[in-house]
Amino acid sequence: MAARAYQQPPAGGAGQQQTPRVVEVEKLNDRLFMLRGGGGNTAVFVGTNGVVVVDTKNPGWGRPILDKIKELTDKPVTTIVNTHTHGDHVSGNVEFPATVDIVVQENTKTNMEKMAPVAGLPPANPPQPPPANIFKENGGKGLPKRTFKDRMTLGSGNDQIDLYYFGRGHTNGDAWIVFPALRVVHAGDIFSGKNLPLLDTNNGGTGVDIGDTLAKAHAGLKNVDRIITGHSTVMTMNDLAEYVEFNRDFLKAVQEAKKAGRSTDDIIKTWTMPAKYTGYAAPQPVRLKSNVESIYNEVK
Repeated sequence: MAARAYQQPPAGGAGQQQTPRVVEVEKLNDRLFMLRGGGGNTAVFVGTNGVVVVDTKNPGWGRPILDKIKELTDKPVTTIVNTHTHGDHVSGNVEFPATVDIVVQENTKTNMEKMAPVAGLPPANPPQPPPANIFKENGGKGLPKRTFKDRMTLGSGNDQIDLYYFGRGHTNGDAWIVFPALRVVHAGDIFSGKNLPLLDTNNGGTGVDIGDTLAKAHAGLKNVDRIITGHSTVMTMNDLAEYVEFNRDFLKAVQEAKKAGRSTDDIIKTWTMPAKYTGYAAPQPVRLKSNVESIYNEVK
C-alpha cells in the first residue's frame, strides 16, 4: 500500500527509450481529482474560474498533467501549490504556462532555489551524478511567486483553499493544503503513506519533531475527513492519528536505545515493525539506517 516518500526521477538520455507517461485519475469529488503516476500524488481542484494544482511530479510530467486536466475541464490552470521541495513533487512546474501563480511555504521557496540533494535515499545503481537544478536550467521558471509562513487562504466560498504549516518533519517546509468545502486535505510527503517517513535532513527534515508536527496537524485541521497522501491511497484522520503514534514510538525507541548506550548499528539490526502497526510497509534498509542515525544525532 505504502510507496516510497520520494521517487528518484528516472534516468534518461540519448538513445534510451522513454516509457509512456501515464497519468491515472481517481475522482474524489466532481471538483477534485487525484492524479497518480510519475512521482507524488497530484491534486486537481476545479474552481469557478480556474484550476488549482497541488504538486507536479517528476521532470517531464507537467505536460501529461496538463493534458489530463484538459480531459477533466476546459478551465485554465491558474495556480500551483507545492507541498515541499522534492523533485518528484515540483519538477513539472517548469512545463506550466509562465502566467500560473505558484505558492509554497517560505522555507520551501528557499529549498527550491537550492534544490539540495535529498538525504536518506538509496544510492543510485549504477552511480549517477547529482540531479541538476531544474529551475536554474529553465531560467527560474517554475519557482514560487508567493509564499506563506504559517497560514494562507486562497479564494473564498466554495473555491476556498487553506494552506497550513505546522512545523518541521519530512522537510522544513511541509505544507498542508485544505479544500474546506470538500473536507479534504493534501498532506504531501509528511504523510506519504503508512511507512517509515523519509527524513530529508538536507532540507530541514527531523525525526525528533515530526511526531509533534503531525499531532499539531491532526489537532489543527478541522472538518477534514479525507487525506490525500504523498504517494499512497486516500486516508482518514484516524489514519493520521495512528501515524502520529507510529512516529512517536519510533523516536522513543531510538531515544531509549541511545540512553542505554546502544550503537546506531545495534538499533538498526534489532528494530522491527511493532505488531500493532499492521499494514505498515517494512522499511528499506537505507531508510531505516538514515532515520536512526539522524535521530541519534539529534537527541541529547
